[in-house]
Amino acid sequence: MDIQNPKEAQEAPENAPARSSGWTLLILYVAAILLGVANGLWGSELGRTSADFISTLFIRIFKFVSVPIIAVSIISTLAGISRSGNSGKIFRHTIFYTLFTTILAASLAALLYELFTPENVSVAASAAAPLSSVANAGGEGYLKYVESVIPDNILAPFLSANVLSVLLISAAVGIAIARIPASRSQEVLLAFFSGLQEVLFKIVSWVIKALPIGIFGFTSVLASDLSSGIELGGLGTYFMVVLGANVIQMAVILPLVLLARGLNPIKVVRAMVPALTVAFFSKSSAGTLPVTMASAENRLGIRRPVSRFVLPICTTINMNGCAAFILLTVVYLMQNAGADITFGTLAAWVLISTIAAVGNAGVPMGCFFLSASLLASMNVPILLMGVILPFYAVIDAVETTLNVWSDSCVAAMVNKDLYGEEAESTAEEN
Repeated sequence: MDIQNPKEAQEAPENAPARSSGWTLLILYVAAILLGVANGLWGSELGRTSADFISTLFIRIFKFVSVPIIAVSIISTLAGISRSGNSGKIFRHTIFYTLFTTILAASLAALLYELFTPENVSVAASAAAPLSSVANAGGEGYLKYVESVIPDNILAPFLSANVLSVLLISAAVGIAIARIPASRSQEVLLAFFSGLQEVLFKIVSWVIKALPIGIFGFTSVLASDLSSGIELGGLGTYFMVVLGANVIQMAVILPLVLLARGLNPIKVVRAMVPALTVAFFSKSSAGTLPVTMASAENRLGIRRPVSRFVLPICTTINMNGCAAFILLTVVYLMQNAGADITFGTLAAWVLISTIAAVGNAGVPMGCFFLSASLLASMNVPILLMGVILPFYAVIDAVETTLNVWSDSCVAAMVNKDLYGEEAESTAEEN
């Protein structure tokens, strides 16, 4: 979703070549989908075999990069985020509101999923890989499942692609590095994980460039299945739930949180309209950051120390829309793969999607790619991701707007906490 790092935002928020590249990529995606449909419906046996090979190859690539990039992103984010020399109080309030709003977004998504429960897409049996590690969790009991999450070997979770164990280890390592007193050792560790993150992101950028080929394979296999009489089932309900979760979080939940903190949501949204508009059309909260900061300082009256510390952090870790998308997409595809979606499953994925969203920084098509990686690492078939992709542009625009709106809310609440009534009077003047 967010295609730039915050430090790059000021360099190219309105970069024309980047926009041109975005249009080129969109055309390639559409062409890949159309060719995939044609090959799946009317192609030769060789064409379908080739498409099956391509889809399998890309699933293996996703598995290869998924666990390392999730681990390194979370470690780098948590280890580096507290190194700023700014006020510890600002940092603590920012982290609290960020996690609070992200958990609310994921919880809302889980609630909507439980209420509407989209029907399965009938995927051919040959396309559905066994999902024993997840599907059997309910049968063994969730205490047993939680027990299996606690690793007794630091390498085992990475070798077995136990995503929850990897998230737990990564969070622990990242926080531990952040808590080490400033020293040469801390600098070396931070430099190592930052460098490793750059290497993985470079590999991801290569995968993204080749993604139209993978989309061709996924779409072709899915179209071939559809030609055999398979129905798309509840995909429409899935899209409705994804958009509904974002809109309700944006228009209801966050305004209520602002009201609870004594802030007028109408004044806040009116001041942040320029940033929200840019976010919707740019689909990049990092690219929108200069506009977000200017609107927060000049129109909303947020103090500069708050704006310039809180907003860059929020741009990196405060992803309400991403948390909702990850939860809904992963749970829906798990359900299609045969997993029994229980209350415990949804509760576990509220936590997982929150942590994953916090660690989702700097990857093109971040939420989409991270969801596909999580699914692939659990051996969940990801053919439906090829069907979701054409609609992801709309979802991405709404998600990014929600992310920037949530960033603005967090900054406003931190400003109110630190400056109280003085902050209110400054906002009134603006």
